[in-house]
Amino acid sequence: MPILNRAAEMQEEISQWRRHLHTQPELLYDVHKTAGFVTEKLKAFGCDEVITGIGRTGVVGIIKGSGEGDRVIGLRADMDALPITEATGKPWSSETDGKMHACGHDGHTAMLLGAAKYLAETRNFSGSVAVIFQPAEEGGAGGREMVNDGMMERFGIAEVYGMHNLPGLAVGEFAICKGPIMAATDEFTIKLKGRGGHAAMPHQGVDPIAIGAQIVSSLQLIASRNTNPIDSVVVSVTKFQGGTTHNVIPTEVELGGTIRTLSADVRKMAEDRLKQIATGIAASHDASASIHFHRGYPVTYNHDEQTDFSIAVAEQITGPNRVDTETEPTMGGEDFSFMLEARPGAFIFVGNGDSANLHHPEYDFNDEAISYGVSYWVRLAETALAN
Repeated sequence: MPILNRAAEMQEEISQWRRHLHTQPELLYDVHKTAGFVTEKLKAFGCDEVITGIGRTGVVGIIKGSGEGDRVIGLRADMDALPITEATGKPWSSETDGKMHACGHDGHTAMLLGAAKYLAETRNFSGSVAVIFQPAEEGGAGGREMVNDGMMERFGIAEVYGMHNLPGLAVGEFAICKGPIMAATDEFTIKLKGRGGHAAMPHQGVDPIAIGAQIVSSLQLIASRNTNPIDSVVVSVTKFQGGTTHNVIPTEVELGGTIRTLSADVRKMAEDRLKQIATGIAASHDASASIHFHRGYPVTYNHDEQTDFSIAVAEQITGPNRVDTETEPTMGGEDFSFMLEARPGAFIFVGNGDSANLHHPEYDFNDEAISYGVSYWVRLAETALAN
């Protein structure tokens, strides 16, 4: 079954919504204009309930089907932008310096609004659909806040589904896999304290820069020598700060970075080894290391049954040869993971075509993907809640 005729008919209208949202990017939980736009549209569509302030600035719309039943499924889109200066040169470029929709959340929001409009018009299902518009995906854990705010229990959500655009995947194609599809994202800061002194007399001090360099190199052993080669882990040191001039060895330096993993066991091992390596190397050189380890988003884990269901729905829309059912997991993070910890569900990628990569100043959501995304949401809801 191809894309919905109605979705194709609405594409231009939804594109206009998307481009409007693109001009008005907002960060983290400060998505008041975006949430207001979403709220206004959901009310105009005739949603049975429109609830604001879930997880601080999230919005949930409830659409009841025409058939009997009390089962509820959740469909989620993210609303926030990134602190990046746009370089697309598009007529709908960001109107706010230093902020842009560089990850396609404008497209995600617009597609779910399009699906909400269709579902509110037709109501060809039993039970209810909860359309979830989430703030603060980009580092603010808005998904966790909405879950902690009791969203699942309040609306009786039984299953939850998410979707993200993917540059490099052709428009009209989908990609998904069972189990881990996106990584846990943790951050670390290591503060090394040695004994500063004159650069010409390093033997009289304890050089934290040299010690830090050794730690940077040794942290790569976590991936190459501590992790089963079948498993995945990325350890990246992205910050090394210390010193103020050429002829002075500083007393302190600071290192920072991220660890990405796809399983709880590897995540725990990598955290433990990082602490052991940093403190051990520092102590062996008569220095000290203080470590702050921040656990970020957990692994985005697709449940087997819901993944199979998502595949079947996607294949209805675009054909089995255009759905990659065993896509390789990405080591990027996604806070839809918190919702998948709370309820069974699945996260799928929809093709954005040959665009700039996510989080790039020249990235733009491809409006040609809209009809596929809307059709996926509608077919998923109607099939899951069939009359």
